[in-house]
Amino acid sequence: MAYQSLLLQDQILAVDIGATNVKFSHVNDEGALLRSVRRRPTPYPCTPARLVEFLEERISRSAARRVGVGFPGEFRDGHVVRPGNLSRPGGIATEVDPELEESWRGYPLEEALRHASGRNVRVVNDATMAALGCVEGEGTELVLALGTGLGLALARNGNLERVRDVGAEIFRDDKSYDQVMGERGRAADEARWDENLVTVVDAFVAEFSATTVHFAGGNARRVIPAAFEGRPYRVVINGNEAPMRGAARLFVAARGANS
Repeated sequence: MAYQSLLLQDQILAVDIGATNVKFSHVNDEGALLRSVRRRPTPYPCTPARLVEFLEERISRSAARRVGVGFPGEFRDGHVVRPGNLSRPGGIATEVDPELEESWRGYPLEEALRHASGRNVRVVNDATMAALGCVEGEGTELVLALGTGLGLALARNGNLERVRDVGAEIFRDDKSYDQVMGERGRAADEARWDENLVTVVDAFVAEFSATTVHFAGGNARRVIPAAFEGRPYRVVINGNEAPMRGAARLFVAARGANS
């Protein structure tokens, strides 16, 4: 029993916070899933305190001493820069609440989760965590996380580079990338969503001179590879488990940097 407990402690709890669901799984140091992915509805209105309490309850049930978390907004140096869709009090279908958004700005989420759980917690942007589970290490790789909204990450020769959070940017007709390329846009008109996806990918590939495009997230499975035939870049469909795999890379990278 003691040996089994040590094995459980050595696992990594991967947490992918989405605007619709929060996904949990256990992975090993190589990022292989050790348990099936579980989902729980994201709690709304999602204040910092409520999210920390929600996550701490689930972290405490896990014996894992390391926890990798993907946050669905702009995140830097342990702090929230912008909360993305978590600033919508009733979820993606509601308008942004300025007070709720302001409560998130600058919030030290990583430290708050470490303090509440007593575990080694590392937090990054959700598209960044997906990228860690996708990138191959050669050329310029663009990662698009397709889910409730749209996330973007970039790696050059295996090294992640900081890029803006594009979800709230206007794509066209006064609608943001999240609105057009997120699940609501797909559900409203999937054929149009398919066309827009090619347009979006072509534009980002040109902007970042990408040679490979990775699709991750729940809607990656809906991507039609044939739509990208003849394009001067490779397309790789990674699916919904990429962020889970990426959680392990947070700790591998940290060990290599002696941090």
